[in-house]
Amino acid sequence: MRIVYPRWKNALSILLVALTACSTPDHPTSAPVKDPSTGETYTPRRVVVADSLIRGRILDRNDSVLVDTRPQYLLKLPRRALDTLALGELLGWDSTTVRRRIQEALPYPGAYGVTVQLRLTRKEAERIRRDSSATVPQLTLTERYQRAYTTPAAAPVLGYRNTEAQAFFRQAKRTGRGRFYRLRNGGVEAYYNGLLSGHHGYLHPLIDKKGQQHGTWAKDTAFQQGQDLHLTIDTNLQAYAEKLLGNRRGYLVALDPRTGEILAYVSAPVYPAATITAPDQAGVRAELLEHESLPLLNRPAMLANPPGSVFKLVNAAIALQMHAITPGSAFRCDQSLVSCVHRHKPGKNLTAGLKYSCNPYFYQVMQSLIDCVPDSLAQDTVGARHANLAQWRRYARSFGLDSVLGVDLPREAPGFLPTPAYYDKARRTRRWTYRSIYSLSIGQGEINLTGLQMANMAAIIANRGWYYPPHLVRGIGENGPLARFTRKRHTLIDSANFEALVPGMVAVMQRGGTADASSLADVGITVAGKTGTVENDEGDDHAAFVGFAPANNPKIAVAVYLENAGFGATAAAPCAVMVMEKHLRGHIAPKRKRWEKRIQHRAKNGY
Repeated sequence: MRIVYPRWKNALSILLVALTACSTPDHPTSAPVKDPSTGETYTPRRVVVADSLIRGRILDRNDSVLVDTRPQYLLKLPRRALDTLALGELLGWDSTTVRRRIQEALPYPGAYGVTVQLRLTRKEAERIRRDSSATVPQLTLTERYQRAYTTPAAAPVLGYRNTEAQAFFRQAKRTGRGRFYRLRNGGVEAYYNGLLSGHHGYLHPLIDKKGQQHGTWAKDTAFQQGQDLHLTIDTNLQAYAEKLLGNRRGYLVALDPRTGEILAYVSAPVYPAATITAPDQAGVRAELLEHESLPLLNRPAMLANPPGSVFKLVNAAIALQMHAITPGSAFRCDQSLVSCVHRHKPGKNLTAGLKYSCNPYFYQVMQSLIDCVPDSLAQDTVGARHANLAQWRRYARSFGLDSVLGVDLPREAPGFLPTPAYYDKARRTRRWTYRSIYSLSIGQGEINLTGLQMANMAAIIANRGWYYPPHLVRGIGENGPLARFTRKRHTLIDSANFEALVPGMVAVMQRGGTADASSLADVGITVAGKTGTVENDEGDDHAAFVGFAPANNPKIAVAVYLENAGFGATAAAPCAVMVMEKHLRGHIAPKRKRWEKRIQHRAKNGY
């Protein structure tokens, strides 16, 4: 056995020597400078303030360390045939564990002649050091400092350092899913890299021939140690939410509507946070890159989908603002306009329309908005429709839609809201009618929202018209979040019109509502929600849900989207309300334990 002792101390010594050399008079940085008043010639120098930079840690909202720079112990295996039984006895592993760990480290099944390194714990490394090499010869133990993850949860949030993910980038380029290399998402590690890394301090003196300083030739910069990041994520809630989604395809975003702080951020299928940078996870990464469910796609930020019936909330708020309807407006459930998937009582007002999620009701709500012809445009119905759709889009964009919200993650998608010009081009005529765009009324067609926008939409309604941009970092070092996350944004909708939506959202969770089975009334929590079932021509429908709780004093807003899962009421709503209950009460009531177990079982098996 060969042991390679830590090289970081030697590297640090070499670095300090190099920094000292930079500060000596023998290393001028540019041509000498002549003082015009005295004729004296000065040499400009750049002096590095010698100090060790330590990369900042990443902590959750309860100050539990999630990512830190720690020693990593790597065991390099010989390329020749290996006695796995002896290796297992040496490390205290069973034979199954040895084979699994080696298989996970191979870049593809059956790979031979490649170097395999296994991560060890400190205790396992000590067992290797005590070995006399007689048990398993030609083992090489190395120690290096690298980012260490203390939790498997929140992989898309924590991300990775690009310098530590080069093996993954090369691997991605060689696969059919090489686009993940272009869509790489380094999470907060990449987004806040400069603050986590810190920077050296530099002095810029002008030195005369005697070594004396005469002013400076550039502004000095102060040494800045790497800053810790304090996340908004609740690790326990995050881990719980990941168990509810597991190997399904979809997302869950939970945030505090009062602050915009993201409490849980799940992109499913989920995978352990260390997978991308771990040297012994090449086989796992290969599976992730080729998996049909695209687990490496950061769904809440990067993937925009039709929101389905949850978008009826936005349409209703805009229609109220534009005086196209009132809270008491009644419309028939006319199946000739658009089908309604279930039988229900008449939509005698907006509350009933939301409670039963009546498609014909909201078809007519949107029609009242688009086909409204003011007296000034009485002779130009085409112009009126264009103006009304443009106004609808203007109000909808004030929700943060059709634009990036500015979350502190790389590559956020903007989503999409159609314009009149878009339909002019798509329909090849300016004389399109409401009937050709009615799918907007039920959140289908050309509308696309991201998971962050869906959760923020729920937060806006919870706040009755305003929001703070969703964000993942609540503190940088001893300071707060980035300044833009502390500026309140207001929509163009009056608060009274948002207030008019809440009774219908509460009714959704009550007896006869589309999500009455997901009520939390038994534990004294009034949930306001809206279900959505998104039609999908390529398979089973997608399930959606947005909501907040408690309804009159919201502390959490949640958006859930599950691909090919069917009805929002039966698939998405249960996940959302259990995350709400977990956050507000700390545990799930016994009444829902069986329900919880069934959902987690489905999540584990990916259906």
